[in-house]
Amino acid sequence: MKITVCIGSSCHLKGSKAVVGELQQLIAENNLKDKIELAGTFCMGRCQEGVCVTVDDKFYSVSPETTKEFFLNDVMPKVK
Repeated sequence: MKITVCIGSSCHLKGSKAVVGELQQLIAENNLKDKIELAGTFCMGRCQEGVCVTVDDKFYSVSPETTKEFFLNDVMPKVK
């Protein structure tokens, strides 16, 4: 599974650094480093929608406050 987080200027201002940090921590806590690749990218073209994140090319809008909920609801059920 590949999780890509936008680190472009708009998403950076909305907290992408905090989202990346929390995802790194959640991946480590759940021993998923061998199953999840975490990557960054510049602008996904959906700047108005918050911190842009894709999981295997499916788009999500995440904020630092919703990162854990996103991980539990949208990532964990898909981990093989």
